[in-house]
Amino acid sequence: MANDRNDSPATPAQPAAQAAGPAAAPRATPVGTGQPPVHRPPFGRAKALIAVAVAVIAGGAAWGAHWYSHARWFVETDNAYVAGNVVQVTPQVGGTVTAIFADDTDVVAAGAPLVKLDPADAQVALDQAEAQLGQTVREVRTLFANDASFAANVKLREADAQRVRADLAKAEDDLKRRSGLTATGAVSGEELEHARTAVANAKSQLAAAEAAVTAAREQLSANQALTRGTTAEDHPNVQRAAARVREAWLAVHRGELVAPVGGQVAKRNVQVGQRIAAGTPLMAVVPLDQLWVDANFKEVQLTSLRIGQPVKLVADLYGDKVEYDGKVAGLGAGTGAAFSLLPAQNATGNWIKVVQRVPVRVVLDAKQLAEHPLRIGLSMVATVDVHDQSGPSIASATKADKPAFASAPDESSAEADRLVAEIVARNLGKPVSSVAAGRSAGMAAGKPAALLHDAMATGAGRARLITTAAALPAAY
Repeated sequence: MANDRNDSPATPAQPAAQAAGPAAAPRATPVGTGQPPVHRPPFGRAKALIAVAVAVIAGGAAWGAHWYSHARWFVETDNAYVAGNVVQVTPQVGGTVTAIFADDTDVVAAGAPLVKLDPADAQVALDQAEAQLGQTVREVRTLFANDASFAANVKLREADAQRVRADLAKAEDDLKRRSGLTATGAVSGEELEHARTAVANAKSQLAAAEAAVTAAREQLSANQALTRGTTAEDHPNVQRAAARVREAWLAVHRGELVAPVGGQVAKRNVQVGQRIAAGTPLMAVVPLDQLWVDANFKEVQLTSLRIGQPVKLVADLYGDKVEYDGKVAGLGAGTGAAFSLLPAQNATGNWIKVVQRVPVRVVLDAKQLAEHPLRIGLSMVATVDVHDQSGPSIASATKADKPAFASAPDESSAEADRLVAEIVARNLGKPVSSVAAGRSAGMAAGKPAALLHDAMATGAGRARLITTAAALPAAY
């Protein structure tokens, strides 16, 4: 019977189970349990999941170790841009443009001529001021000469008064002597009356002479009030006329606009023949050797930023192959939104919190900047090393011994002073060779002020100057 069961024909389900082979074995349903089949994952898939988990944990641990040992000491932003000084060139006097010596992208040195204005009107005013100064010097010279004349007049009036006093004394003696002889009949009444009249006339003349002395003294005192305590060169009238000469000289000198600093010309918007007013922006000069970077860090990144911390910067212009070394120079006094043209109104009903940014100024290494020039507005990536926390977050107040920025020195005042001294000396009758030699030295040194004055002293000189300026290849 047992053999019969074992040799019994296979049921229809048996061929399917046999055909499935060993792979179907795990799906076998326990006999008589009534439970659904158990699905067991393959052993290879479990190993893969374990490997992925281990890799994630290892990666997280590695990143955490990197952040703790290195990344937390660096703050980075790509919201950084090159900034610099844009020095506007504006005229101090109005006039008509006759020549332009520089155009956009040109590099100019401090003191180089940029724009020239028509000097005709200013030169006429200077000529008038010079003539007025000469006349004033001669008038003041006359005042000092009148002191001696008025003093001599006082002495003359005093001598006249003394003579009249002597005449009065003589007339009084005659009257006294004749009055004593009247009783004896030796002197007639008519003669006595004549003596009395002479005394009266002498008294009148004495009063007139004393009045003349007083008037002469007052006249001398009034003239001395105009000359006492000063000299002809330092007299207020001369100084006032000299100030007008300096003012007219400056107007002539300022007809030639020079570069206040060295740099590259940008934003030129002036044309030849244009009539401009004082203060009109003509062009700008950008000193490319004085650039810095404004890095706009988020407010949550400012916690560890300190002045003096080193900064690594990369410009999009050069890429990663050029790296600049910089230092934190200071943090802005407020966020960019606070100083914007239209500040945010956070008190409105619809409010959305926005992370603010604060500009941080980073100074660049001058040598690296010279080797790899930058331009204003270029994008930068700034990475600050915050290991050093000893620096302040706000710069302390310091008193500057010298200006942070200064224009090219202007020697026009010295030239004007030499011109005034020459005019004063000439009208006082003093030698002017030393003054003229100083002005000649200024011309030999190529000073713009001396060249401008002497070239425009005559109409021919003005014509030569305009012709030369028009012939320059750099003029527009």
